[in-house]
Amino acid sequence: MTAPASPALYSALRHEMVSSQLRARGVTDDRVLAAMEKVPRHEFAPERYRDQAYADHPLPIGEGQTISQPYIVALMLEALKISPTERVLEIGTGSGYVTALLAELSGQVVSIERHASLADGARSVLASLGYSNLKVVTGDGTRGYPEGAPYDAIIVSAAASDVPPALLRQLAEGGRMIIPVGSDETQQLRLLRMKDGQPTIEPRELCRFVPLISENATLWS
Repeated sequence: MTAPASPALYSALRHEMVSSQLRARGVTDDRVLAAMEKVPRHEFAPERYRDQAYADHPLPIGEGQTISQPYIVALMLEALKISPTERVLEIGTGSGYVTALLAELSGQVVSIERHASLADGARSVLASLGYSNLKVVTGDGTRGYPEGAPYDAIIVSAAASDVPPALLRQLAEGGRMIIPVGSDETQQLRLLRMKDGQPTIEPRELCRFVPLISENATLWS
């Protein structure tokens, strides 16, 4: 049985991830880079994948879900330009890795996960790491979490054929949302900004995410 890696090794791997996968590829937001160098991605990975925790690819976490590729996570967070006092809604908690990054970047995070087993696991890891400015909710992410609205930023970690209307209604004036939009074959990140009660849309990078699922259907055609 292979001995677990040391904290010093994991720290070195995070530093290399930030240097070679993020900074070298054009990610420049210092707060995003600092958060990704701080948060221990390996703690959110299943034991059998921990040796790949800082590699440049997604990792399976069960229930057909993944921890997204670090570079895509960094692009999404950089696009949102989250400030330390803002309130953020995350759709698709998954392992809780992005939730932890959001907790580093913002004032308060509400994260929704439809799989109870993943939500429970994320709560456990996040609590063990000392995060208290967040709430993980088990439920249908397409409905958002109106009890905490409006949100300054919304990040969606699953792809839909269009933006769920409930999420738009929960976005504050001046707020930003990033979401993968498309089909199983082709997806693109979209950055929405709410101005005068209407969203403006900026197409961003091509991507590949698992589908966004509502209680009734997969939200892509």
